[in-house]
Amino acid sequence: MVTTPNQLYTRLNNGLDMPLLGLGVYDMYHRDAEQAVEWALEMGYRLIDTAAMYRNETEIGNGIRQSGIPREQVFLTTKVNNTDQGYDQTLRAFEESEQRLNVAYIDLYLVHWPLKNTRRDTWKALEQLYADGRVRAIGVANYLEPFFDELATYATVVPVVNQVEFSPYLYLEALLHRCQSQNTVLQAYTPLIRGQKLQDPPLVDIAQKHGKTAAQIMLRWAVQLGVSTIPKSANQARLKENFDIFDFELDESDMAVLGSLNENLRIVDAPMKYF
Repeated sequence: MVTTPNQLYTRLNNGLDMPLLGLGVYDMYHRDAEQAVEWALEMGYRLIDTAAMYRNETEIGNGIRQSGIPREQVFLTTKVNNTDQGYDQTLRAFEESEQRLNVAYIDLYLVHWPLKNTRRDTWKALEQLYADGRVRAIGVANYLEPFFDELATYATVVPVVNQVEFSPYLYLEALLHRCQSQNTVLQAYTPLIRGQKLQDPPLVDIAQKHGKTAAQIMLRWAVQLGVSTIPKSANQARLKENFDIFDFELDESDMAVLGSLNENLRIVDAPMKYF
């Protein structure tokens, strides 16, 4: 793990460094999306995560350019839409994402969901994009252990990232260990459970102990596990709150309490519906 002022980085299995904390931009549109990206980059965020499915790639690209932050300092992720999966379709979809983002390159391209009939061909298309040097890294999203077992039968590239729903209340410890064993970084979306647990007493107690908010505690827990996390917010104050997690550290007792909160609480679909 690499540390720079106000940010932690993790080294991916192909040698790239990726920030552990980033901005997710699901359900952001038009000027709100551009403004959120500009604010985030101004504050020190260096990872921006979007997807074709979010229908805001144009605005995200605009926000990056308007921020004035050099492109090489920003780690940009996008994903192939479910409706575009398949080998040839994925290659076309990548080109369309490039055009909408209007950037010189994309850092990370992900399979958004492991659709049963197309995930193999989609992954092979990502491998081709990577082999051709058209994207700097490739990975997957919403892959649980059975999907990795299957992927191992045909993949020639190990995914650098697996982006899944993950929080103290959906603590996928076995999946985390699986990803670590194959040198794939686990990345958490909806890490704050859309605010559902911010008043939970054990979480509040740890927050009070450190003079932090419950949201900051959950994000800090993730990065201390080596999990990349991409909380979403278009609110300037909330963006700053989410980023302000690098001036304290949770101790072993804090981590143990947080690691005991699992309720298998999901906000979005369970990936196994696609297996």
